Amino acid sequence: MKRLALAALAAMALPFTLGSCGEGYEPAANGGIDGARLLNAQADGANWISYGRDYAEQRFSPLAQITTENVGELGLAWAADMDTARGQEATPLVMDGRLYLTTAWSKVKAFDAATGEPLWSFDPQVPGETAVKACCDVVNRGLAAWGDRLFLGTLDGRLVALDRDTGAVVWETVTVDQSKSYTVTGAPRVIDGKVIIGNGGAEFGVRGYIAAYDAVDGEELWRFYTVPDGEETEGSPEYLREAAATWEGDTLTGEDGIGGGGTVWDAMAYDPELDLLYIGVGNGSPWNRAYRSPGADGRGEGDNLYLSSIVALRPSTGEYVWHYQTTPGETWDFTATQHIMLADMEIGGRERQVLMQAPKNGFFYVLDRATGEFISGDPYVTVNWATGIDPETGRPIENPETRIDRTGQPAMVTPGALGGHNWHPMAYHPGENLVYIPAFEAGMVYAPQADWKPDRARGFNVGFDLGAGDLPPDLGFRRQVAGTLRGMLVAWDPVAKKARWSVEHEGPWNGGLLATAGGLVFQGTAGSDFKAFDAASGEELWSFAAQTGIVAPPVTYTVDGQQYVAVLAGWGGAYALSVDGDLMKAKAPVRNISRLLVFRLGAMAALPPEPALADIPLDPPPSRASAQTIALGKAKYARYCAVCHAPGAVGSTVLPDLRRSGTLGNKAAWLSVVHDGLLKDNGMASFAESLSKEEMDAIREYVIARANEDKAMEPQAAD
Repeated sequence: MKRLALAALAAMALPFTLGSCGEGYEPAANGGIDGARLLNAQADGANWISYGRDYAEQRFSPLAQITTENVGELGLAWAADMDTARGQEATPLVMDGRLYLTTAWSKVKAFDAATGEPLWSFDPQVPGETAVKACCDVVNRGLAAWGDRLFLGTLDGRLVALDRDTGAVVWETVTVDQSKSYTVTGAPRVIDGKVIIGNGGAEFGVRGYIAAYDAVDGEELWRFYTVPDGEETEGSPEYLREAAATWEGDTLTGEDGIGGGGTVWDAMAYDPELDLLYIGVGNGSPWNRAYRSPGADGRGEGDNLYLSSIVALRPSTGEYVWHYQTTPGETWDFTATQHIMLADMEIGGRERQVLMQAPKNGFFYVLDRATGEFISGDPYVTVNWATGIDPETGRPIENPETRIDRTGQPAMVTPGALGGHNWHPMAYHPGENLVYIPAFEAGMVYAPQADWKPDRARGFNVGFDLGAGDLPPDLGFRRQVAGTLRGMLVAWDPVAKKARWSVEHEGPWNGGLLATAGGLVFQGTAGSDFKAFDAASGEELWSFAAQTGIVAPPVTYTVDGQQYVAVLAGWGGAYALSVDGDLMKAKAPVRNISRLLVFRLGAMAALPPEPALADIPLDPPPSRASAQTIALGKAKYARYCAVCHAPGAVGSTVLPDLRRSGTLGNKAAWLSVVHDGLLKDNGMASFAESLSKEEMDAIREYVIARANEDKAMEPQAAD
C-alpha cells in the first residue's frame, strides 16, 4: 500500500478487485466473509478476519482509540483459561462481536468478544500419540474464515470446516498421508473460495507440498509439490524438472529416501492485483546436505530447489510463476517459512511493489513481488555463515568454514537452527515505514553424524548429532552460555536497510507483533510480560504481568465503539521445549498458564494469584551403568528424546523433566512407557519400532547419569 497520512489509513480499502467468490457457494448474507470483505480487511478496523489481518499480512490496525498518550490506562477486561497446558501460538479471528481461536491440540473456542462469555468449543480429538510427529510442540496458529464457516488444520493432518455460529462440523478431509510424520500447525488462508493449507514434518522425513480445497465440500482442487520426487519425466511439471537438476543421490526415491523435506508449514501472502500467492518453503530432509544430496556442489548444482525459497503461484491453479531461494543448498535448517509481508514503498527514487521477509538465516530480504527480483538483503542479527548477499545474483557469499556438509567437521553457526527469527509474526507500520521483527540470537554447534541412516518410524532425521552441543555439568558455564542468548524487538527500515531502533528483552523466543495507528507496537515476552512500545522510538510505555511466557501475536478490534487488544498467553514451542530448564528457573521462572487475555482502556479486572512454580529436588538413583552404556544412551536420547524433553536431559518447564521421572529407578516401569506406549494418549507414543529394549534402557541410564551430575550442581545453584 502507498504511504499515506495515518488519518487516511482508517478509511482506506485495498485498491484490488477479485472476480467470483467461489462457484456454487453463497456466503452468508448477514456477517458472511466473502472476497470483497477480505479485500477490504485493512479498512475494517472493527474486525480481524484473516490470520495476518489482510492479504498483505501487515498486521497493522487503523484503530487509534488506544494511543501513546493513554496506553497507560489499559487494563484487563476479561480472561479465559484454556483447557490444555501446552504452547499457545494462535492469532484469534474477530468477526461481528465474536472472537474465535485455536489452542494446543487443535481445539477451537468461541467467545463473546466484549464480555468473554463462552459460546462454543470444538475438540477434533487428535490422537495423543500424534505429538511425537511434531517437531515443535502440539501447537496451532489459527483459523481461516469464508462465508459462515471457519476452517481448521489439525495436528494429525485434517482440514475441518466448522459452522461459525455453532462449531458444528460441516465437513472434514484428510490432507496428508497419516502413515507418515506429517503434521499441520499453520493457519489456512482462503482465496476465492479456495482453502489453502500446507503441512510440516521435514525433520522426520516427508515431501513438502501445499494444496487448495473447495470451501463448499473439501474437494482437493490442486496440489503444488515443493521438491521433486526423483522420477520426473517429460510429462512432469517443468518447474519440478528444473528442480530435479539441482538434486543428487537417492534421498528422494532410493532405499534411504525420506522425501526431501521442503514443507510449507507457515507463511503465505496474497496480492489480488497481481493474482499471486506467495508461500515460504522449509528446510531439507535431512538437514545435512551431505546425506540429502551427496555429490552435489557448486553454484546451482546443489541448490536443492525449492528448499528455503519464496515461491509465487497462481492461487486458482497452483501454477508456478517465480521463486527466490534465500539459502541455496540449505544445510542448517534455515527455513524460508517465516512471515511474508507485502507493501508498496519508494526505493531508489521509484515506487516498488515489494515482498519482505526475515527468514531464519539472519538476512532481511526485500524482493520485487511481481517478478521475484532481488532488491536487498541485509543482516538483522549476527550472522557468520555468510558475509553478505551478492547484489548482482542475490546469492549469499558463504563462509566455507560453516559449510559442514562439505567439511564434515563440527562448526558453531549463527544463527542456529532456531534462526534469527522464527514463526512469530512481524508487523508493519506504514506511517513509520518500519517492519518490526521479533528477533533473537542463539548459535548452534552443528556436528555431522557419522554413518547416519534415516528412521521412518520415529525421531529426528537431520543427519547431525543433536547431542554434540550439550553443555557440561557446570552451572557457571551454563549461565555464561545462557547470557549469550539475546531476544530483541528490532524496528527495521527496509529502505535504509538497517535497524532504526531495537529493544533487548530478557530472553529469546518473544511473542509476535501488532502495530496500530495509535502509534503503538504490542508484544508479549518470554519474561511473562505483555508490553506496548512507541512505534517511532521503541520506548516502553506499558506492561502487564501475564504470569506466563507469551509467544502468540496480539490482535485488536472494536465492539460498540470500544477498542480491545487480545493475546493468547501460554509458554511453549520449540525453544521452550529445548531450553535449559534449570537456568530458566534460576533466572526467570517461566511456566505454562494457558489463557486468553483481553484489554481495554479503563478496565480493572485482575488475574488470580500466580501459582508457585514447583521446585522438586533431584533425587535420582545411583548411576552404576558402564560408560559405554551411558554413551549409547546419550546418542539415542539426542536423536529420539531431545526434541521434546530438551537436550542434555535438562528438562524444560513445559513437558516432564525426565531426571525427576518416577520410572527412573524401575526398568520395567520405564519400558512400559517407552516400549509399550502406556502414556500414548498423553503424547508419549511407543518407540518400539525404532529402539530395542536395550537401547531404551541405555537412555534411562543416561538420564540417571545426567540427573546425578546435575544434583551435584545444586549447591552452586543455591549460591
